[in-house]
Amino acid sequence: MTTPPAVRSLSAPEREARRLAALDRLRILDTLPEQAYEDIVAIASEVCGVPIALVSLIDDRRQWFKARVGLETAETPRDVAFCAHAILDPNQTLVVEDATTDARFADNPLVTGELAMRFYAGAPIVTKQGDAVGAVCVIDDKPGTLSPARRRCLEALARHAAYLLDTRTQAVDSIRAESDLLQDNERLEDSVRLATEERDRLWRVTEDLLLIATRDGRVLRVSPSWTRQLGHTEAMLLELPSWALLHPEDRDAVEQALARLTEDEPVSFENRVQRIDGHWRWIAWSLSMEAGSAHVSCVGRDITDAKERESQLTKAQDQLRQSQKMEAVGQLTGGLAHDFNNLLTGITGSLELLRIRTAQGRSGSELERYIATAQGAARRAAALTHRLLAFARRQTLDPRPVDATCLIVDMEDMIRQTIGPANQLVVLHAPKAWPVLIDANQLENALLNLCINARDAMPEGGRVVLETSNLWLDRRAAKECELTAGAYLSIAVTDSGTGMAPDIVARVFDPFFTTKPIGMGTGLGLSMVYGFARQSGGQVRVDSTVGLGTTMRLYLPRHEGSADRPSSDEPALAPPPSKRIALVVDDEPSVRMLVTEILEEAGCRTIEAIDGASALEVLQSDAPIDLLVTDVGLPGGINGRQVADAGRALRPGLKVLIVTGYAETAVLGNDRLGPGMQILTKPFTVDGLLQRIRDLFKDDG
Repeated sequence: MTTPPAVRSLSAPEREARRLAALDRLRILDTLPEQAYEDIVAIASEVCGVPIALVSLIDDRRQWFKARVGLETAETPRDVAFCAHAILDPNQTLVVEDATTDARFADNPLVTGELAMRFYAGAPIVTKQGDAVGAVCVIDDKPGTLSPARRRCLEALARHAAYLLDTRTQAVDSIRAESDLLQDNERLEDSVRLATEERDRLWRVTEDLLLIATRDGRVLRVSPSWTRQLGHTEAMLLELPSWALLHPEDRDAVEQALARLTEDEPVSFENRVQRIDGHWRWIAWSLSMEAGSAHVSCVGRDITDAKERESQLTKAQDQLRQSQKMEAVGQLTGGLAHDFNNLLTGITGSLELLRIRTAQGRSGSELERYIATAQGAARRAAALTHRLLAFARRQTLDPRPVDATCLIVDMEDMIRQTIGPANQLVVLHAPKAWPVLIDANQLENALLNLCINARDAMPEGGRVVLETSNLWLDRRAAKECELTAGAYLSIAVTDSGTGMAPDIVARVFDPFFTTKPIGMGTGLGLSMVYGFARQSGGQVRVDSTVGLGTTMRLYLPRHEGSADRPSSDEPALAPPPSKRIALVVDDEPSVRMLVTEILEEAGCRTIEAIDGASALEVLQSDAPIDLLVTDVGLPGGINGRQVADAGRALRPGLKVLIVTGYAETAVLGNDRLGPGMQILTKPFTVDGLLQRIRDLFKDDG
């Protein structure tokens, strides 16, 4: 903001002198036509030999005629004046030889009254714009005629009257334009003066920080608010070097803002400015280039208090989120303790009874029952763990390109059996559904969970619709789903059940939250679906209305490429991995012992390592190794994935089986495992371990 250059205003005497000069010129112009009209009237009366001659002019409303006889002026209504008829044809002089015998004027007051007018001749006065504005006319109380010579004389006088009018009009317009310009200049001068006074007043009283500077940051002028707000006087600021008051961390941002500044593009930014007492204040700046100048106008507002309130609000929100997180952790641990205590009771109790019965010398089916009970509880514990990992988006996924249509077709019979005969299943496939890059087993589990929930929502029976569709989410729609814009495959499960209220929908993905009776569900099914969708780069959304039903919709990112289609023929099992040499790496002795015994039972030779460092020593040795079986989480700073990558680099043909019970994406990486590498999740069965190893060696014969 700058003070504009001073504008010289006219003094009151100068203005009055100009106004009086204009009025004098108008008065002179008013006196000139009077004498000219007298001459026209005298000539017309003398030439035509009549006692009365006039110059009649119509006013702006075209309703009255002003007849000038000598220096006298009279007004005659338009509907009475003969001149109103004379101007109807601007190219023809009107002649009335005897008005008493002319039907147009027989009842005219000018004819029947004291004037007793009988003869009239009027030549129209036509301006250069072609407008008939009056007439030069002669009148007599006796009948008469107008010879051609007199007519030409009357028309010449009318042309002269028109010339006088045009000349005066131009002069008056010029004087008025000059007067208007004078008034405009006076108003402009007053506006500039008032604006200057107001700007100076604002410069003095505003609490905003006003500053004029050069592009390189040199201060030229500051407002008094700098002293009131920050304690610096203008003299002090003019002597300080550039950027002296700026926080060192903000200087780059200020330089970048100045680099973006142009006359057409003002810039805004925030930075910290130091008070005279050393404290820092946050200032929000708006910068603009002054027109026709290289100077920069800066307006700053202190937002330190707002920043502090924002910081306090953020801290309060963080505390609230932490409180909610702790509440969720409490709910999660409470639910886990309940479920795992039940499962551990089944496992430990079965093992204890198995020990007692063995000590008693019993055998046979009774022992098999305890073993089956313990194994069943262990499997349920493993399923619970996988659901927790899915909810936390930490489960180990094996993503592959999948054709969802083929997957749903293969699942259709199982889904029909799951929802029961009381419910109708309708499957709607999108034509040419896009492939998706996902873990097919987890997608099957998710769809099965959604269909089970749909079944449970229809206690009286109903219809379940499983539908796929290709969707393109624009930026707005993707933002609503917390996704990035792009192509997605939608898989929706819709039921005609009881529906859910909004407060239930808001909690439907919370772990251990369930509306089912005790013993009818863990409350982890939908949280697992949510975790799987998010870990796969997608989303799941709920649309539900009480009494009308619910739609659960999965959004999965489109995979650019072809999908793996399942083969109709069952693959032949590869032979057991006999006569292979395996390096087993795990820091848990019980797991290492279990894997070693399973492999040796299958005919393998084994080498054991307890951490990544010792495993690398074996891999770097000359010992023959065909297979590496390694846990992901290893002590010593080298994880299982790093051991696997190093082993493949040292031994390109090495087969690798990565075993994990908890694998973060950062450990396994986002890339798919290469050929000759497999993943096995804990807990695993003997058959599961051997089958994975068979798959690794099936192409080797």
